[in-house]
Amino acid sequence: MLGRLALIAFSALALSSCDGSATREIRVVGSSTVYPFTTAVAEAFVNAKSGRKAPVVESIGSGAGIRRFCEGVGAQFPDIANASRRMTRNEYDRCQTDKVGDIIEVVIGLDGVALAESNQGPKLQLTKKDIYLALAANPDGKPNTAKTWKDVNPALPAIPILVMGPPSTSGTRDAFVELMLEPGCIEAYPEAEKLKAAADPAQFDTACRRIRDDGPYVDKGENDNLIVQGLAQNPNALGIFGYSYLEENQNRLHGVPIEGVAPTYDTIANGHYPGARPLYLYIKKRHLKAVPGLKDFLTLYSTMWVPKGPLVKRGLIAAPEKLRERMAERIALELPLDPTELH
Repeated sequence: MLGRLALIAFSALALSSCDGSATREIRVVGSSTVYPFTTAVAEAFVNAKSGRKAPVVESIGSGAGIRRFCEGVGAQFPDIANASRRMTRNEYDRCQTDKVGDIIEVVIGLDGVALAESNQGPKLQLTKKDIYLALAANPDGKPNTAKTWKDVNPALPAIPILVMGPPSTSGTRDAFVELMLEPGCIEAYPEAEKLKAAADPAQFDTACRRIRDDGPYVDKGENDNLIVQGLAQNPNALGIFGYSYLEENQNRLHGVPIEGVAPTYDTIANGHYPGARPLYLYIKKRHLKAVPGLKDFLTLYSTMWVPKGPLVKRGLIAAPEKLRERMAERIALELPLDPTELH
């Protein structure tokens, strides 16, 4: 009942302006990886028509963004969540507990979870197993004692393990765990796969998904530029961030090959790079009518994610044509997410 009253009040507020302009700006929260793409669309949206209010886009991480997005429906809540990993079923259910209603899921394109080092760095080449043994808190269920890359793999140099990456609220960190750490765990200890299938997943999480917090992994917050700066200051360190930040800084950084494949536009687009992943928007369907301009904003987004388009120039990897068409249709027809697809 409260959710319905909030929606009625919100709709009345949004539609009260006689000239049809939005009574408040579009509000977006979430992923630092998706942030530069959504801000680019926000700039184009304002420039396309005079009198439009600039959308407010906040970079607070995928997890924190989805959490805020799910707090309710109405003028005080965000319209869109940026996410660099898919919403979970638990998050969707939390949205429904707070009466958010139908949610539209849109894949805006692809990205890679890139490991990078300074151009003056040691030119490391790693496997997922190397990464797991270096950064897992409890490899094989025991506290991690590895200090150097040579401790992890005798073929690697004896330089200290130091990896700067995103915090626990980040979708990039979630994707790193899913795409690098977890497969590396199963490669190092095949019996770990049995833990994953066990009734209690906590043991698997402890052994395979938890990142160490004793110094070799440094949480640099949601500002990926701080990682870029840190790599410039320490040539032996590695950084973890979305591919767009690597592309922007190729004059001083390069990607670390994983399983012999470096993160590039082509290797991510064709799925050969192990850290390739989709990027998402989540939109409250109820807000589409209550916030004038919101549908136009999303339609504009769908024109900017094409190959050689403005977002690709900012570092986005364009999704395959059929997926782009399906996402544009999802926006046009306001087709809601089926929660049975979520895990």
